[in-house]
Amino acid sequence: MTPHRFHPTRRAFIQSAAAITAATTLPNWFLAECAGAAAATQPLGANDKPNIALIGCGGRGRGVAREAAQHGQVVAYCDVDEASLAQAQKLWPDAKAMKDFRKVMERDDIHVIINGTPDHWHTFVNMAAMRAGKDVYSEKPLTLTIDEGSRLVKVVRDTKRILQTGSQQRSDKNFRLACELVRNGRIGKLKHVNVWLPSGRREGPFAASPVPAGLDWDFWLGQAPKTDYVKERTHVTFRYWWDYSGGTMTDWGAHHNDIAMWGIGAERSGPVEISAKPIGEMIPGGFTAHSEYAVNYTFANGVTLSCASTAANAWNGAVLNKDGQQHGVKFEGSTGSIFVTRGRIEASSPELLTTPLAASATRLYASDNHMKNFFDCIRSRQQPICDAEIGHRSVSVCHLGVIALRTGRKLKWDPAKEQFIGNKNADKYIAREQRKPWTYDAM
Repeated sequence: MTPHRFHPTRRAFIQSAAAITAATTLPNWFLAECAGAAAATQPLGANDKPNIALIGCGGRGRGVAREAAQHGQVVAYCDVDEASLAQAQKLWPDAKAMKDFRKVMERDDIHVIINGTPDHWHTFVNMAAMRAGKDVYSEKPLTLTIDEGSRLVKVVRDTKRILQTGSQQRSDKNFRLACELVRNGRIGKLKHVNVWLPSGRREGPFAASPVPAGLDWDFWLGQAPKTDYVKERTHVTFRYWWDYSGGTMTDWGAHHNDIAMWGIGAERSGPVEISAKPIGEMIPGGFTAHSEYAVNYTFANGVTLSCASTAANAWNGAVLNKDGQQHGVKFEGSTGSIFVTRGRIEASSPELLTTPLAASATRLYASDNHMKNFFDCIRSRQQPICDAEIGHRSVSVCHLGVIALRTGRKLKWDPAKEQFIGNKNADKYIAREQRKPWTYDAM
């Protein structure tokens, strides 16, 4: 299927796109499509409830959109799979079903996009939405590659749109408390951070099968390589293929490594050295993203971070692996330690938690409701708690771990320039080859 294209006038294109081409290096076709809708979006009045469109109507997308619907009205939902559209229709029977996300951008009555697409679609949808004058709540991990994140941050700055990354642990009191205590020296000088992530899935080989009726498989693939339809490449298990994601390293890593970076104080920077090793081999013809792994990072201030897979159940924080380790984050300092995960925080000594911080202590951005924080920022035009740069930097740590796993080399990284130092083999993983027409190059 040939994707639909916008047809803006030459004047509209020049006015809205000329000033940004150099900054984003986006191709003219993409800028033109987005420019066709940008000027038409209706402004949000002081007392108006924002209109919302969901793009990506899988289970997680619908769940996030239901949260958003408490703050606005869902007027459209979009997916390339008719089965997912049918599920969304049950929730929002009066909203319009759509199959092409670019047609959503043409609607002048939509203010907010909820992006629940698979990882390899996040950046294109997010960029198109912001170019069309809409604010975005994007599921994590924010990007498929480090290069996508760098580009996305530029677009956010240029358009001045609000983008909230769906790393909702930042709006959890336990995680904020842990990071505030660490940043204020409660455990002494921070030395090391342990991050434990759930293991991925090691299965296969999988057989190709006919494309289900109602699924536009070519559109679903987007920038990813052309391949026969395999059921396990879609829905929840898309996360275990390099083509579309980075395994649990980028899935759960975007949550827990985000907290680690917050506690370290490096959420707008990154490590300077990375090494990694996969544990066990993947099955040929099956999932490709490493299911078990150990990754080590060093930061410029000497703090080290270890990120390792654990057999702890990803969906039940109470389930431990054979060593009794629950997935989460442990900060280790010169005088104590703090462990935090969903629904639980503990310290090496109880008084580390119970002793109040001084009135002069450093306080971190406070949010107790991630979605409400996003909608509050739509009104105030202030940055949300997990803005695009933070979302980009947090998942970049995960991408760096993936690159170290795939190259098998110790890597040196310049977080300011976002470049590897002396490793051309690793450089090729900063961006992935994109299938036309979903590329940044001119067609």
